[in-house]
Amino acid sequence: MIENPPRLIIKRNISRPTKAQVAAFQNVPTSFVADALDGKGALSENIQPLGAGRDIKCVAAGPAITAYSGPADVLASFAVLDLIEGGEMVVVSSDAHQSCAAAGDRLIGMYKNCGSAGFITDGPVRDYSGIVEVGLPVWCTGLTPASPYMSGPGTVGFPIQIGGQQVETGDMIVADLDGVVVVPFAKIDDVIQKLERIKSLEAELDAQVAQGLKMPKWLPDLMKGSDVRYED
Repeated sequence: MIENPPRLIIKRNISRPTKAQVAAFQNVPTSFVADALDGKGALSENIQPLGAGRDIKCVAAGPAITAYSGPADVLASFAVLDLIEGGEMVVVSSDAHQSCAAAGDRLIGMYKNCGSAGFITDGPVRDYSGIVEVGLPVWCTGLTPASPYMSGPGTVGFPIQIGGQQVETGDMIVADLDGVVVVPFAKIDDVIQKLERIKSLEAELDAQVAQGLKMPKWLPDLMKGSDVRYED
């Protein structure tokens, strides 16, 4: 006989980045962070800024606080409220369930009231106009008016699978109009160091394009070399 699980399991010991580490990722494009992770860390392209960011400025970065709510349920998503200290990105996995909302405007409003920097889920949300009024950046798979349950079981603070990535509480989340990137907690300092070099290179290339650069310096040699074949 299978025993009924507890409605919620909450992780007690939570790792959190330092204030300096969090500050290092503010206003950094997700593309820079993905480059610093050697092209890794991005969530699935299905998870997009709500409304393509037209009504809410969907740019945010902060440490993840995770919840697994399971399909069609939001009990764990509410339990997260008790753990928010300020500046966290709430990341909720619903097993990519698409038939009902993973959150609505009131829950997202409570996230903002608790100090969350943003909300990310692998399901749709509801109450678009209300969420716009709340103003908290949201990344999700779309919109639906359908309601979820609030019965559990669920977990808070433990590793979750979302958008093709594993996310743990304390990982750094960087999100903008291009999508969402996850920086594992153990790699935060390494990525911060790489970002300085990437910022410099990107600024140099931007300046060259603005000054009229038509093609990268390496392209003419490639086009003339043995690795390219021309056919009529």
